[in-house]
Amino acid sequence: MCLGIPGQIVKITDPARMMAMADVSGVRREVNVACIADGPLDTLIGSWALIHVGFAMSAIDEHEAAKTLEALRGLGEAQETLEAMAQGDAALEGDRLEDAS
Repeated sequence: MCLGIPGQIVKITDPARMMAMADVSGVRREVNVACIADGPLDTLIGSWALIHVGFAMSAIDEHEAAKTLEALRGLGEAQETLEAMAQGDAALEGDRLEDAS
């Protein structure tokens, strides 16, 4: 499964290689913008894109970026809840085994 994380292009780092700096939830990462470039690279600064494995895969608008980030945060919270539940179940199972002996 391919998962793209919204990132905002903040700077062009190497125009010859079509590389730019993207801010992905506060983490800056250099990405290739060849897939989203449609004209001068400087026009990409401030725009949003789905970032995957060092590539800006597709351009998205700011509203879509915000909704996607919110959904991903929600999935992270759900994952944390599931892990906490699994740890709780494992602890209960351990208590049952001790009580049976």
